[in-house]
Amino acid sequence: MQTFTNTCDGRAVSSATSFESRNPATGEVLGRVPNSSAEEVARAVAAAKAAQPAWAARPDAERKDLLMQVADVLKANAEYLATWVTREQGKPLGGIGPDQVPGSRFELWGCEVWTRVPASLDLPVELAFEDETRRDEVHRRPCGVVAAITPWNWPLLIAIWKIIPSLRVGNTVVLKPSEYTSIGTLEMVRLIAEILPPGVLNTVSGGGEVGGWLVDDPRVDKISFTGSSTTGARIAATAARHLTPTTMELGGNDAAIVLPDADPKAIAMGLFWGAFLNMGQTCACAKRLYVPDALHDAVVAELKALAEAMPMGDGMQPGTVMGPIQNRMQFDKVRRLVDEARAAGATIVCGGTPPGGPGHFYPVTLVTDIRDGASLVDEEQFGPVLPIVRYREVEEAIAAANRLDTGLGASVWGSDVEAARAVATRIQAGTVWINQHGAIHPMVPFGGVKGSGWGLEFGIDGLKAVTRPQVISVKKA
Repeated sequence: MQTFTNTCDGRAVSSATSFESRNPATGEVLGRVPNSSAEEVARAVAAAKAAQPAWAARPDAERKDLLMQVADVLKANAEYLATWVTREQGKPLGGIGPDQVPGSRFELWGCEVWTRVPASLDLPVELAFEDETRRDEVHRRPCGVVAAITPWNWPLLIAIWKIIPSLRVGNTVVLKPSEYTSIGTLEMVRLIAEILPPGVLNTVSGGGEVGGWLVDDPRVDKISFTGSSTTGARIAATAARHLTPTTMELGGNDAAIVLPDADPKAIAMGLFWGAFLNMGQTCACAKRLYVPDALHDAVVAELKALAEAMPMGDGMQPGTVMGPIQNRMQFDKVRRLVDEARAAGATIVCGGTPPGGPGHFYPVTLVTDIRDGASLVDEEQFGPVLPIVRYREVEEAIAAANRLDTGLGASVWGSDVEAARAVATRIQAGTVWINQHGAIHPMVPFGGVKGSGWGLEFGIDGLKAVTRPQVISVKKA
């Protein structure tokens, strides 16, 4: 069985101990992952620190060109890496077109796009003020060493979101992937690091303690984390000791509000994938749906028909649309939340009972006759389950959407776009979509508010997030 390696200072690095990575659809052991020691983490940070001045000093055009070469490598190896995503994370291979299942091939297409776009962007000098006595300019400088910690749901794409903007502006990176989905990420970094100077991009791997050692290293100049609010709070506390700036994309419990003028049939497919993309294992999926009484039964019927028509199975098999939950811990959480809702009197419209057999499969589940305050509504389920809550007045739905301490995304669905926009402006979330949900774009800033984190990724704002501003103030003669 192959034991994979980390990348440090341009070299493949093994560790004294390792752990298994398993296929969530079959239970098959896929390989072994190095369990980085504290000393190996320190060496990775040291390599990044040593490489950073020369990388930042390279002409801007050279860094852009190298990152475009990275995009070429991602494109050339897309099928190989997509296969690893499916085997290790569980999402189907799918495709990349508008009529294709948004699976692992879509993730690798996203990796290429989210490399080419930041690589093409510039951060020009900003003129803050000028008169006859002075000129004040805002320049953007790299932070230094960026520690990036990524989750298991979109393992390669979220890694790219952190790697490429950081490198584009002259930082170096130490990346720690999730212990549940390490192999694909390590292989991606191995391939793209061949294009880059040694030490510019490094990895460490293992459990939470490895991430803890990484963020606690005083040589780290910026921390970028995507994951749970609980882990984010621990990282923020560690960062505070060193006054290390952070960008945190934490958990979401996105509300979707259907307005009374919506057409259930017209919005059903968008709602379905807004909730169940990647089996609901996406931070910005719709996690709770608010529907007016008059449309409730029609919306539920449309969603039920879609849910029951989606084939579930091993993502490597042709025709698979829905895969497994990635790990047992998350599977058990989803099952607990549905069981609690059922015991409290909620109606399980479809799904609700795992099929048994190998793999962490849980059917797409719709739950009605449930209210705010139920654990399935108030906790982020992060799985293929959607609670559907009735409301009478739009004001009730707005208050319900805002009542929790999360605010990553939300959506409003209706025929009158201006009426939907008026509702959207009152939702406390970093992004509010209208007649779509989770529609991110590499040029559009993305981030949360309240307990869903702080800071922005993507586009110009994402580049600025991994820089520090420096004002050059010139006195005129």
